[in-house]
Amino acid sequence: MSTAPPDLERGAFSDDPPWEIHPDGLSWRTGVPALRTATHRRLPRLVTPGRRPPGRRALRVSWVLGNALIRWALTGRRRGGTESRADLSRRLREAAETLGPTYIKLGQIISSGEGIFPPELVAEFVKCRDQVPAEDFGTVRRVVEGDLGGVLEDHFASFDRTPIAAASIAQVHGATLTDGTRVVVKVQRPTVDELVHADIEVMAWLAPMLVGRIPVAALANPPALVEVFAHTISEELDFRVEADNMLDVARVFAELGQRQFVIPRPHPHLVTRRVLVMERLDGFGFDDVTSYDTHGVDTHAVVRAVMIGFMEGALIHGIFHGDLHGGNLAVLPDGRTALLDFGITGRMSQAKRLAFVRLLIAGTMNDPTSQLAALRDLGALPADTDLDAVAADLGLFDEVVDPTTMTPEDLVHELQRVVKALLGYGARMPKELMLFVKNMVFLDGAIARLAPDLDLFAEITHVATYFAVTHGERLAGEVGMDPTNYQFDVDGVRAAFGVDDTVETMTYRELQDRRETIRRRLQRRA
Repeated sequence: MSTAPPDLERGAFSDDPPWEIHPDGLSWRTGVPALRTATHRRLPRLVTPGRRPPGRRALRVSWVLGNALIRWALTGRRRGGTESRADLSRRLREAAETLGPTYIKLGQIISSGEGIFPPELVAEFVKCRDQVPAEDFGTVRRVVEGDLGGVLEDHFASFDRTPIAAASIAQVHGATLTDGTRVVVKVQRPTVDELVHADIEVMAWLAPMLVGRIPVAALANPPALVEVFAHTISEELDFRVEADNMLDVARVFAELGQRQFVIPRPHPHLVTRRVLVMERLDGFGFDDVTSYDTHGVDTHAVVRAVMIGFMEGALIHGIFHGDLHGGNLAVLPDGRTALLDFGITGRMSQAKRLAFVRLLIAGTMNDPTSQLAALRDLGALPADTDLDAVAADLGLFDEVVDPTTMTPEDLVHELQRVVKALLGYGARMPKELMLFVKNMVFLDGAIARLAPDLDLFAEITHVATYFAVTHGERLAGEVGMDPTNYQFDVDGVRAAFGVDDTVETMTYRELQDRRETIRRRLQRRA
């Protein structure tokens, strides 16, 4: 009878480890707090626009983006409505691909932000996900040898020349260590850090000029988007930080007793700024519906586990994987989910974590005023915001109106009214909230693909009940609430979907039908 690896007590790792992790004995980990501090100190300067264009890179970026906007103004703008926005989005995507890794990365983040960014922009930037050519093997070899020392063969018995995947910041190769252990090696593109920092300065300089000038920028709020992007991408540039994120998330899941997740172990020694060697986990794609059937894995159980695990990490410990999508999730044959790529990881201060707790508690209790207060404390609204005025302007206490019964004109008017009100109050999307919402949007899509007949009201009730039973007393105490006063309000859930209390159930298929009805009406009006 085999015994469980000792490090399973310290992290949600695999049961058959290639090596054991001792977090306190990792030399590459000791300097990570200082790295984070230095990164955060540098950001205000990077995102503060200067009076003059920041170097030659600004001229290049201005030329490419300006050319895209001029061509749109001459040809696409006159079409109006959806066609005009789609044409502009296409030209911006082509410009991003021309400008290289930083802008492609921005496009990839936008592509997973359905519900945050305009739909035409999201649909177009999805094409950026597979548009990054791989570095040649000679370049990869030089980076690996430069960071690990010696020659490649000193560390690896074999190293796949063709990458498993190539992204804007790095690419991933399969390899075998000299002792025969199969591993994955993440290798950063050379000089990408200098390029990213230069591009952030350019973005910060250009962003204010785009406010109110183009349709897709009105909702995206370019200056705020640049700030969030800078905070998001900066920590991706040092793989020691990413490996540290892996260990922290693994520890959180272990402390929660959440064993539905498996985090690959980073190598105890082969981790540097530009190279990350980690355990290889074999599974099938998260979106591969056929493989679920082949392995007898319950899709509903997987989706529920990912949702609860993600929310537990955020609400209980203030840390969560910040970039959930199909490429960063793999399902193991036993039904557990492997989490991959921790370059983007959400970390919340105690104050922001508690604001998140209050936000979600207020949501399940249908308390709009408390929700707005929590959003203010998260930084989504200015500190001096008149919350009662916001609630009134947004109609949060008005009778629920089913949007599928509204005319196209009324739908557009209501959307414009809400957006104008939010912008008027100085609403913005802080990093932590954007990552949280982006992940929830992904989970929304996962339900559509993997569990379309799931009863959404019943599932939301189940998740709320799980948190109330498992963590209710602790969370209530942290926010100064009497747990006996907690009352889940399913009518509030119905209202969030735009239906009244006569609707007892709603499957995801039905929700999709409602969304399609609304989309068609908006399109007709546009």
